[in-house]
Amino acid sequence: MNKVFLIIQREYLTRVKKKSFIIMTLLSPVIFAAMMVVPAWLSSQKDTNEKNIAIEDNSGLYHSAFKSSQYIKYQYLKPESASNKKEIINNKIDALLVINSNLLHNPDDIHLYSDGQVTLDVINHIKQNINSHLRTEKLSSYNIEGLDEKIKEINKVKVKINTIRLDDDGTEKQSSAEFALAIGMISALLIYFIMIIYGTQVMRGVIEEKTNRIVEVIISSVKPFQLMIGKIVGIGLVALTQFFLWIVLTAGVVFFVQLSFSGGTSDKVEITQTVDTPQEVGTQSADQAHEVQKTINKILGILKDANMPLILGLFIFYFIGGYLIYSALFAAIGSAIDNETETQQFVMPVLLPLILSIYVAMAAFRSPHGDISFWFSMFPLTSPVVMMSRIPFDVPLWELLLSMTILTASFIFFTWFAGRVYRTGILMYGKKVSYKEIWKWFIQAGK
Repeated sequence: MNKVFLIIQREYLTRVKKKSFIIMTLLSPVIFAAMMVVPAWLSSQKDTNEKNIAIEDNSGLYHSAFKSSQYIKYQYLKPESASNKKEIINNKIDALLVINSNLLHNPDDIHLYSDGQVTLDVINHIKQNINSHLRTEKLSSYNIEGLDEKIKEINKVKVKINTIRLDDDGTEKQSSAEFALAIGMISALLIYFIMIIYGTQVMRGVIEEKTNRIVEVIISSVKPFQLMIGKIVGIGLVALTQFFLWIVLTAGVVFFVQLSFSGGTSDKVEITQTVDTPQEVGTQSADQAHEVQKTINKILGILKDANMPLILGLFIFYFIGGYLIYSALFAAIGSAIDNETETQQFVMPVLLPLILSIYVAMAAFRSPHGDISFWFSMFPLTSPVVMMSRIPFDVPLWELLLSMTILTASFIFFTWFAGRVYRTGILMYGKKVSYKEIWKWFIQAGK
């Protein structure tokens, strides 16, 4: 066992000291944080350049329909004055809006002319103004007193369903289908990517040692099976180390980025949202802050009531079980070939169940207790991904135990199979290997 520990130590220290490991460990949290923060930041940015829109209302019906905002200004032209549209659009006028008839009867008879492509903010502001005016005009045509106010009251009625999970002892706990979906998706994708990344690292490591003939020296001191186990466990510890550091560093980066944005841009956001009066802006900001606080409290309550220790424990178990199975298969493939150009014919059949598991996981989000989700969460080559997508939806205990037992037994079997192939293939050079040849090695290794 001391020799196995030495191999594990060598594999672990060799990889964590590499510049690529250090760079990716430090850079990935920044990338992950940017993926979460940058889209939100970009969506909050407004075009602060003032846009001047000229309006030619040939119908004479919409002289009061358009209201200027802080950055979009409207000015009306005399009917038929825009005979030469190109002359109207100049340095002071960015676009010309032409309305020729009653839009209630001809909703397509409105045109916007400009030198270049106008932005979506401008188009949406025009749509908002004209649709609001047409809606008011249509309601007025019904001659029903107070109809507009009644419709506004009706639109305010919105039902929010609070989902409560009842435990076996009758205890009520907050739950959320969206939260369960997010946890399941993140867990499944993490296991999927980590198994591919670090499983292929095991294969490349075996191929490299075999190609450089280093393995011939190592085999003289340790058994091939010990070498394979040491390599698998050592690289697995590297994966766990990097995963733990990613979580800590990503949380830190997101916290400081959110802190800097909340301290530096809140006033700017309020200004860009200004449409009418400062009093209205203050009311909107207070309402938004209240809604945000309610959302945060709800998320914290769900996290408190969710069985996060169980979810994290099962994540670690399925990650280790899935990694050990696939890394054993990748190690067997690496021992059977002499260079990476020959890996395609062997790697793709191994990856197919893993790729399929992602599609099944997507289906499991909609039907976590269906037959397809159940059987694929039992099959050991797909269970690490599929079961993690089901766990947030309260999988029965007997299904969990059965899946874990099958995964454990499968790991033992695949490690045994890979060890037999590895023992023969690691010292085999210059021979074109096929599936039939690998099967022959497996059979002969038992004799």
